[in-house]
Amino acid sequence: MRLVTRISVNTLCALALVGLAACGTDSPKETGPFAGQSGPEVANKALKATNGVKSLRIGVDMTTPDGRVQADFASSLGGDCTGTMTVGGQGSMEIVKTGGTVYTKFDEAMLRAQMKGEPKAEADAAVEMLAGKWMESKASDPDTAEATEFCDLKALLEEFEANDNAAEKKGPSTVAGKPSLRLTEKDGKETYTFDVAAKGDPYILRVTSRGGEEPMTMHFSDFDAPVAAKKPAAKDIVDLEQ
Repeated sequence: MRLVTRISVNTLCALALVGLAACGTDSPKETGPFAGQSGPEVANKALKATNGVKSLRIGVDMTTPDGRVQADFASSLGGDCTGTMTVGGQGSMEIVKTGGTVYTKFDEAMLRAQMKGEPKAEADAAVEMLAGKWMESKASDPDTAEATEFCDLKALLEEFEANDNAAEKKGPSTVAGKPSLRLTEKDGKETYTFDVAAKGDPYILRVTSRGGEEPMTMHFSDFDAPVAAKKPAAKDIVDLEQ
């Protein structure tokens, strides 16, 4: 069975976190927790705070050649993870990772998309056996690793680094009802927008990219919140060895 369309954490973060350093000035009339700080100073504080979490939730809405991709994952450094992903026209999947074991569940549309080109009888049999059921595999399995990239919080956080591009302060914003400060920068035709929490820890709350070939929005939330990853009920797990 072909793997679900791969959405790389490294690719997303490379797009989302391009820069956040160098120049950027502060308005003399600005007030609030970031008054007197340049765009790069705020950005580096946000990167440091976000990079220090033990767990978080990430939501992605991205346009790709395969269609619209939406993902929602909660992941911890301890290895626990839960999430869902939908690919435009190709259905959806769910993932639960606890310890060294991964459980995946595909809907019928996703199964048929993954088996495109296979004999109809085989596709029908796979749908009959697997649709809506959990499959168990080892987290160390190479195929499984590709499907659980959003579960690798350590790799995700390692991408939160600044470089020599510019971040400019654009004023206050709001993300999910939370006050934030907006930073922007341009890279060629693309414009990146970063919203940093203006209350409490200066976490990155939202990143957007527009003007490129794959526009996207990423939301970050539930910082350091427990990840409730539980093994599915035995009756809902398909024994692939039988």
